[in-house]
Amino acid sequence: MMAKKGWDEFEIGAMLRTFNGKIENIAATQQQDRDYSENSSYTASVADWRLIKPIFNKDYCIDCQFCWVYCPDVSIISRDKKLIGVDMDHCKGCGICVEVCPTNPKSLLMFPEQADEESEIANWPKKDEKEA
Repeated sequence: MMAKKGWDEFEIGAMLRTFNGKIENIAATQQQDRDYSENSSYTASVADWRLIKPIFNKDYCIDCQFCWVYCPDVSIISRDKKLIGVDMDHCKGCGICVEVCPTNPKSLLMFPEQADEESEIANWPKKDEKEA
């Protein structure tokens, strides 16, 4: 087992293993069922420093999976190719999910961290009508 080190104590080129032991068929294993090592960022929460957050409105989602593909933090939760929410423990609030969302209105929008999800969904923007 590797001794605990600070980020600035690792040798150049050091490899940090994401999982403990041998991993088989990782793509088919749900995130919460994976055996993450102590070195993995999955075990750390960033929720306390995020200033804005995405809120998901399932009524507009077309399950295109763009947000899931482009999220740099694997914070989009998708099951059976359907978006079911956002992992707020690991979302850093970058807004990439909103930028790549193709729906009108978008199914993900950014709001202040303190925003109430139900209130924001109730006041969601309406569909923009195209001019003839």
